[in-house]
Amino acid sequence: MFGLEWAELITTVIALALCGVVGGFLAGLLGIGGGMIFVPVFYYVFTVFFKVSPDVAMMLAAGTSLTCMIPTSITAAIAQYKRGNTNLETIKTWAPGMILGVLTGSLISSFYGGQWLAILFGVVMILNALNTFFRAKAKPMFDSLPGKFWQRVIGFLIACFSVMLGIGGGTLTVPVLNACNEEPHRSVGTSSAVSLFVCVPGAIILFATGTTPENAPVFTLGYVSFLAAVCVVPCSMFMATFGVAIGKKIAPATLKRIFALALFCVAVRMLISGLS
Repeated sequence: MFGLEWAELITTVIALALCGVVGGFLAGLLGIGGGMIFVPVFYYVFTVFFKVSPDVAMMLAAGTSLTCMIPTSITAAIAQYKRGNTNLETIKTWAPGMILGVLTGSLISSFYGGQWLAILFGVVMILNALNTFFRAKAKPMFDSLPGKFWQRVIGFLIACFSVMLGIGGGTLTVPVLNACNEEPHRSVGTSSAVSLFVCVPGAIILFATGTTPENAPVFTLGYVSFLAAVCVVPCSMFMATFGVAIGKKIAPATLKRIFALALFCVAVRMLISGLS
């Protein structure tokens, strides 16, 4: 079925469902959109079970990840907003830069992407994890966010890299806001909105401009596997609200260290896959 033996199909569905459970929970808990879990799992499933070429598996993983994060990000963003954790002024200021960043990152992935994106994913996430872990209790580097022009540059860079890596935006937004003296829970809440802002247009562009890879799972269009999305989305949406509720009860420094450890483990695995 779907080009797989039944045992392989069951294993694939279970892996994708667990991916949705973990990714959705972390999306609510840490405001990261779930992409740091989705991308490595999708990359592994596409290359190992479906024999998709590693050169295009990363783009397929990124496009599918962004698609899966749309409902998860909506759920997490609404929950965070209701708890007063979203800085709407920051979102408004970053919006022009994020729109341009999404367009730029999507086009780079569609036309110039390859296995180098897996290596980039691992390197960026490892650096992010180390910075977050060792600075969990450190004082912010800046008293506040810079002026509007530089905030839009920040929004552009976050959106561009996030779309290329399929991580939504929250993974990079949280450390930036923490460094600029934003309260940790508010950083997480704002990053959930950033993830939504990045996922929707990014997924649409990769869906519309990508060429369906050879050996891709059935129901794959462009760089989006709807088979994977069907397995992941219900689980991730269900778990996102639990993550938000639990995150509210955790001390800020602990929240940062959980974020960093999870990020580091996934990043190392992805870097090894990209290099091999």
